[in-house]
Amino acid sequence: MWKKINKTKIGNLIGFLLVIAVLIAAPITNYLTKGDKIEIVAEQGLLKTVKERGYVICGVNADLPGFAAQDEAGNWSGLDVDFCKAVSSAIFGDSSKVEYIGLNAAQRFPTLASGNIDLLARNTTWTISRDVNLMFEFAGVNYYDGQGFLIPTELEIKSAKNLDGAFVCITKETTSELNLNDYFAENNMTYKPIYVEGNKEAKAKLFGGECDVFTTDASGLASARSGAEDPSKWIVLPEIISKEPLGPLVRQGDQEWEDVVRWTHFVMVNAEEAGITSKNVDDMLTAKSKEIKRILGVEGYIGPMLGLGMKFGYNIIKQVGNYGESYERNVGPNTPLALERGLNKLWKDGGVMYVPPIR
Repeated sequence: MWKKINKTKIGNLIGFLLVIAVLIAAPITNYLTKGDKIEIVAEQGLLKTVKERGYVICGVNADLPGFAAQDEAGNWSGLDVDFCKAVSSAIFGDSSKVEYIGLNAAQRFPTLASGNIDLLARNTTWTISRDVNLMFEFAGVNYYDGQGFLIPTELEIKSAKNLDGAFVCITKETTSELNLNDYFAENNMTYKPIYVEGNKEAKAKLFGGECDVFTTDASGLASARSGAEDPSKWIVLPEIISKEPLGPLVRQGDQEWEDVVRWTHFVMVNAEEAGITSKNVDDMLTAKSKEIKRILGVEGYIGPMLGLGMKFGYNIIKQVGNYGESYERNVGPNTPLALERGLNKLWKDGGVMYVPPIR
């Protein structure tokens, strides 16, 4: 015969399992106990904090023209700066609500981890150690890059495989240093390191003759070369020795904030795919395309899903532009960096810039 079921025990078991399920499903909470009762008190998310503060605090490179740099009047510009402006536009409908914090390579991760900045948009490579060990979340890739070498043309060197014994300017404790060590070891070469804190110091030492070579991401080399008195006297060697997917990142543990940052980038890329620009965005409000209507907030509830206004996408494009506009304005062929789109072309144009759709 079946034993009689004790409903009280079953009820207690169900209640216990429900409590465990809540604890597992809601990791970003504080738990207060009062006797046998557990109260769940949600922590305030960063989006709410940013809204109350009235501006975004964005960590950027202190001196990387094309990506992040200040002019003589203190105004910031660059591809990464545009991304910070886009996040501000998404939240406030105003691209100017940003405080920029210039950081070198050694400062960037401790500053993000400490909570002194809301996001880091500083030409940073997405790696497993940064994603897992440092407990950051990358919000996407806004520039596909690779590491190269910048040398004076007077050395008459045509290949990185002829750099054995060279004095190399390198930023310590970066992926660039790891890649350099691997490449030289694999090709049975040695080098003498000249450690620098960032691009500004590297340029000074390279142009001053203290090192023979400067190695970092190829985009950083183009930026450095553009700052030379005579750029024609410097050449980037043909070898690209690594993959460097660069993108913005945030701290782990706040899904809402991560989504806001991630979908800001996705909106900029989707807008370029759809042909929406800062110049035609107002006309596009009456477009027949459902996709365009969703991007601009004419239909659907994409903005409120993120804790933002209906027209957050419209505000991003109106004030900052789509991804292609930002690229061309800051690092494209008609800028001092003169970088072709290459891998950063849209997927439909032969590149690898591909993001999820807005629907």
